[in-house]
Amino acid sequence: MKTPVVELSACIRCGVCVEVCPEVFLWNPAGYIEVAGLPFYREEGVNEAVKHCPTQCIY
Repeated sequence: MKTPVVELSACIRCGVCVEVCPEVFLWNPAGYIEVAGLPFYREEGVNEAVKHCPTQCIY
């Protein structure tokens, strides 16, 4: 799976992605969502985060 991207201009920082898939999505020190730099992204977890994102800012 390709690296997921969070469009920060559309992100409302609800934290759903962090709750659903914490191994990929995390809060950075500035309080924004960040994608972990992993060699492999578990497609199932990322797809759940995409599905539950209220602003559909993850692709």
